[in-house]
Amino acid sequence: MSALRSFPITRVDAFADRAFTGNPAAVMPLEEWLSDDLLQSIAAENNLSETAFLVPDQSGEADYELRWFTPTVEVALCGHATLASGHVLLTAAQWRNEMRFRTRKAGILQVSRDGDGDAYSDDPPRLLAPPRNRCPRQRPRSAATPSKHCGTTAAIRWSPIAMRRASAR
Repeated sequence: MSALRSFPITRVDAFADRAFTGNPAAVMPLEEWLSDDLLQSIAAENNLSETAFLVPDQSGEADYELRWFTPTVEVALCGHATLASGHVLLTAAQWRNEMRFRTRKAGILQVSRDGDGDAYSDDPPRLLAPPRNRCPRQRPRSAATPSKHCGTTAAIRWSPIAMRRASAR
C-alpha cells in the first residue's frame, strides 16, 4: 500500500465582494504535474465548476503553468479560476504585484493587483478573438460598481487583483 499524499487546496469565490457569493473555484498549487487522470479525479471530488492546478513554469515565459478542470473534463480557459489562482499566489507573495500564467491553449495570462484596493478584470482573455480595446467609463464608481473599468467585475474576497491578457515584457 502506498503512502497517502496531501496537497494544498484553497477555495476562492471569484466575482464576489463577500464570502459565499460569486463563482467558487478550487486552486491547487503543486510542485510538479500529477497524472491527468488524478487531476481529473481531484476536480471531480471538488465538484466545483472548475479546479485550477498550478506548477512553477520551467519555460521562463511565466511564473506558473496553469490548467483548469471541470468535474468531467479539462477546459481550454477559465477566467474566474485564473483570477482565483492569482489571488491565492498574490496573497502568499505580498511583495509581488502580478503573476503570469502559461496555459496550454489560451497563451500567457496575467493577474495583477489594482493599486487602489479595488479588484477588477481588465480585458479578460477570449479565445479566437482579437484584443479588445478598453472602453470609457460607463457609470460612476460606487459600492454597487466596484470596478473602475468596463468589463467584468472580479472582486475576490476583498483582495485587489485584476486579470488581463499579458503583453510582452
